Amino acid sequence: MGMMAQLVAELDAHDTRTRRLNQLNATKNLVALWDFNEPEGQPRKALGQAAFALTEQNGTLPRLPEGPLSGYSTRFGNKAYLSLPHTETGKLNIHGKKQGVTVLAWVKWTGEQTGFVGGMWNEYQNGGKRQYGLFVSLPYYNGRNQVCGHISRTGKPTPPFPYSIDYSASKQEVPANEWVCVAFTYDGNEIRSYLNGVFEQRAPELINNTKGFAGYPDGLTQSKNPYAYPDGMGNNGSDFTVGAVLLKSGMGNFFKGQIGGLAVFDRALSERELKQLAI
Repeated sequence: MGMMAQLVAELDAHDTRTRRLNQLNATKNLVALWDFNEPEGQPRKALGQAAFALTEQNGTLPRLPEGPLSGYSTRFGNKAYLSLPHTETGKLNIHGKKQGVTVLAWVKWTGEQTGFVGGMWNEYQNGGKRQYGLFVSLPYYNGRNQVCGHISRTGKPTPPFPYSIDYSASKQEVPANEWVCVAFTYDGNEIRSYLNGVFEQRAPELINNTKGFAGYPDGLTQSKNPYAYPDGMGNNGSDFTVGAVLLKSGMGNFFKGQIGGLAVFDRALSERELKQLAI
């Protein structure tokens, strides 16, 4: 690429990033938006209703000069993660019977394993403090390599199963080593997963690892997108974390790759809104 062509490409990329940030800030019910422009060792502070300073845990997280919002991103993969204590979550502590939520992020995922992107999700303390969380690839209940949006009312596993089954999973698979926009919404009735702003419905299917449980001798058949969940979100006491969640064995489900943007809204955004934000 010639010098002039490279300059034009850089200006176009800058304009796209500025437009995305402006659109995100102008979208109603924004609670927090992180653009990950801070250097390694610094808290990642949010735009929106409060600074919500995410601090590094279990090591530091490098900043890379590449990203869809600020031109930078945080690289995950060394088992370090970001955390905000529950006592400081404020309006990020989204919960209620009919309360909506949207979590969307720009990620460049390595494709190796389950990766937690962000939310209030704790699978172990006091039997579980699950609330809401965005994952990439939850294979146990038909979500391998897909965008998965998780909601819980009780914070605990879904009876009669050993784990929480209550997540949507996109029909599309998340490509490895490529910037994409991953998102889920919850409107109090359904969880929906999106890739690059696009929702694709999944037909009802037999869910893996559900055969032989009480009431399900032949297993559970349901749609993973949208996922019907009228129970609402509990107020369960989790920290807000990015890049990992607490499991029985300690912190796990480590995200591997880069996260260049993360936004939380306290309502379910429409497909039209998500398409506009994703491009």
